[in-house]
Amino acid sequence: AFMGGSMASVVGARFVAAVNACIENNTPLICFSTSGGARMQEALMSLMQMAKTSAALAKLSKKGLPYISVLTDPTMGGVSASLAMLGDVNVAEPKALIGFAGPRVIEQTVREKLPEGFQRSEFLVEKGAIDMIVDRREMRDKLHGLLLKLHHQH
Repeated sequence: AFMGGSMASVVGARFVAAVNACIENNTPLICFSTSGGARMQEALMSLMQMAKTSAALAKLSKKGLPYISVLTDPTMGGVSASLAMLGDVNVAEPKALIGFAGPRVIEQTVREKLPEGFQRSEFLVEKGAIDMIVDRREMRDKLHGLLLKLHHQH
């Protein structure tokens, strides 16, 4: 992945374009995320993508269109703090590392050892931060079922 799969202004623009296309065509949105976070080389422009993508998703929600977010390994930083965790349903792959700051940064900051599996999808589903864990080989069928349920509700 280029520069750790970081989110920059191009990613934000493309994500917003995808949201707008879903609104225009009255279709649900599914996004697969993997990222090392926001691209610090773009400074404020990169950080603004968090707000930009979140605002676009608010418009999608207002139109009553479902958003399914699929988090893969890793999904970190600004991506996890914005578009990746804002799904109507948040799905993660097994053992995916998901969080804002990495475990080492957190341990150095709080000066404590983190619980086993902290920030892994299994820990997050147990705590209610994500809705389900789905193996990649089963993802297509699971997403199809979710779309049938969600699109009929809206």
